[in-house]
Amino acid sequence: MSVALPLQAGIEAISSGVNYVWILVVCFLIFFMQPGFALLEAGQVRAKNVGNVLMKNMTDWVVGVLVFFLFGAAFSAMIGQLTTPGLAFDPAGAFGYITDPGTTGWIDWFFGAVFAMTAATIVSGAVAERMNFTAYVFVAVAMTAVIYPAMPGIAWGGTGLLSSNGFIGDALGVGYFDFAGATVVHMCGGLAGLVGAKMVGARAGRFDSNGDSQAIPGHSMLLAVLGTLFLAFGWYGFNVGTQATVLTAEGEFMGAALGRVVLNTTLGMGAGGVAAMVVSAAWQGKPDPLWTANGLLAGLVAVTGAVPHVTWWGGILLGLITGALVLPTFRWVVDSLKIDDVCGVFVVHGSSGAIGTILIPVFAAPGVLSAGVGTHLAMQVIGVAVIGIWTVLASIVVFGIADALFGLRVSDAEEEEGLDSSEHGISAYPEFVGDSGAGSPSSAVSVDGGRVETDGGVETDGGDNE
Repeated sequence: MSVALPLQAGIEAISSGVNYVWILVVCFLIFFMQPGFALLEAGQVRAKNVGNVLMKNMTDWVVGVLVFFLFGAAFSAMIGQLTTPGLAFDPAGAFGYITDPGTTGWIDWFFGAVFAMTAATIVSGAVAERMNFTAYVFVAVAMTAVIYPAMPGIAWGGTGLLSSNGFIGDALGVGYFDFAGATVVHMCGGLAGLVGAKMVGARAGRFDSNGDSQAIPGHSMLLAVLGTLFLAFGWYGFNVGTQATVLTAEGEFMGAALGRVVLNTTLGMGAGGVAAMVVSAAWQGKPDPLWTANGLLAGLVAVTGAVPHVTWWGGILLGLITGALVLPTFRWVVDSLKIDDVCGVFVVHGSSGAIGTILIPVFAAPGVLSAGVGTHLAMQVIGVAVIGIWTVLASIVVFGIADALFGLRVSDAEEEEGLDSSEHGISAYPEFVGDSGAGSPSSAVSVDGGRVETDGGVETDGGDNE
């Protein structure tokens, strides 16, 4: 019989303590993404709607953490139980983080909660400037109780439909790669936002009588770009923090694993920003700061699921591909689908998350794949499809219920007045003279992010920055 030496037991305790302190620190970094989202969205809406955007972002957090604690995290565990062969369905055990948290159960819950809040917050950027606040609160509750929690339930923690032990993973003999949530978090939020934007309808004046899109400039380039950089800072917690083990039980420092994650995170955002800058310059004649910011974020989303799995050059290529696609994909959403996604959350979070995650096996580092590239590619495509179908169908149901109960949209008069006043009775800029609406000077930041030539010169007309 082996007996642990006191020194060995001490190393294990120290390793565990260091790892959990690390988890708490990165959770605080991920929380810092909330002000990033708030600034980003506030900059891309008109001055009369800034307070409403800020209120929605705060609501995502204050309501979301309560809902995720009381039900969402347990629902995630139950989904994992139901979609893993041979795993008993134990609803009482799913609530163990509340009833019997042990030493670290509440920390583990908090780690899951900050990811849930990110998914929920993404939606607000798509439906900005015209959605009823009460209906939005209902959607935020559903996002943190059911829509998002199903995603980690099927893909993370070694259990669930897409894990190597789940029904699909077991059938293919491989698990689904999505390290920090490119699809589990970001694509889920991006698709839910796209569905919401479609069901709420376009803002007044977004399309003319011929169906052609019209620019509705936001009020602050400064806030939008600062929000982007805040998000990029918090993203280091999002990606690098998911490498939760920094010291093994034997006291070994996981420097190589941490290094690959931080390197690919940084290279992906850089490549995404450069690609979007180049494409915007070719498309519009001049490099656009908002499209560059969009590309930076798209590159981050693309590598979020891939950072520990791909080579450094794979991280660069994922950023380049998704950054280059931001502008044309946004124009397809607006011009072809006729969906008014104010902050372009689908292209940054939705399509970029899907593309980056599907391509992981193509750029996989040596030793990552346990089967052939084709098998892993099939698993990635199936996983993206499962997550996408669930999110779209569940979002349609939730937005439909919200519409029936509260009405999704404010009245035309309230939209014209601005949601700050009509929904909250406040003004974010009480001494602000003039509102940045359609026809505002070209110095205003555009929520569409590109430029089109007009008789009067250059009018800002281009995309997201979330």
